[in-house]
Amino acid sequence: MTGGLLFAAAFLACAVEAVEATTVVLAVGVTRSWRSSWRGVLAGVVVLAVIVAALGPAISQIPLGPLRLVVGGLLLVFGLGWLRKAILRASGHKSLHDEASLYEKHLAEAREAGASSRRRGVMGPDAYAFTLSFKAVVLEGLEVAFIVVTFGANAKQVPLAALAAVAAIAAVVALAIAVRAPLARVPENTIKFAVGVLLSSFGTFWGAEGAGAHWPANDGSLLWLIPVMMNAGIIPPVDGYLAGLGDLLRAHGALLTFDEVKTGLTVGPGGA
Repeated sequence: MTGGLLFAAAFLACAVEAVEATTVVLAVGVTRSWRSSWRGVLAGVVVLAVIVAALGPAISQIPLGPLRLVVGGLLLVFGLGWLRKAILRASGHKSLHDEASLYEKHLAEAREAGASSRRRGVMGPDAYAFTLSFKAVVLEGLEVAFIVVTFGANAKQVPLAALAAVAAIAAVVALAIAVRAPLARVPENTIKFAVGVLLSSFGTFWGAEGAGAHWPANDGSLLWLIPVMMNAGIIPPVDGYLAGLGDLLRAHGALLTFDEVKTGLTVGPGGA
């Protein structure tokens, strides 16, 4: 059960990062030089391979308890961050992540860069295309590497997490090659919400284990923990619910506390 959830979380998270990197590579390849773009991609992949090769064994030497505590906390922070952004975009308080508009933006920037960076060498005929592709692959790839190493190390299933990442990247690249356009129809905000739920759930689960807590059903606790995280800001109260709740609280002199992240009070109109 945990293996399937791990694969799904890693696949979706890596797919989002792959879409963002692919958008940049497509833009500079179309407007500048495909040869330099692909060289930038290859150089980025080599750098990432070196980083992962050095980081993987180092993480494997850390005791599992402290590792789960630290990584669980980081995943919880990242997961709640993704959830917050997805909820804000879905509610209209933040603009949706539009790959098509980002693609056009990168196209314009590439055209404005002019021909000054067009020189031959290791980078190919266009240093600008090489550099932009390299940066996109390394930056987004580092996030993919973090997901693979942390998820895999915590669950002791690094090969499975790596397989999920490879599958996600291959799927995104294949789609991009097939349509030769930014993947604008990918429901990125929905995917980010799902990833936020999974990251928050795994982060809570592993963080608690790292702190010495014992889950009643072990891995089976994820079956109820994930639905709890899915309730973050997506089930609005029915009309009259809050007014009735207020009357009930006043009648009993009770205090009601809202979670500011899950309710969006810190980011909504009039929020802090």
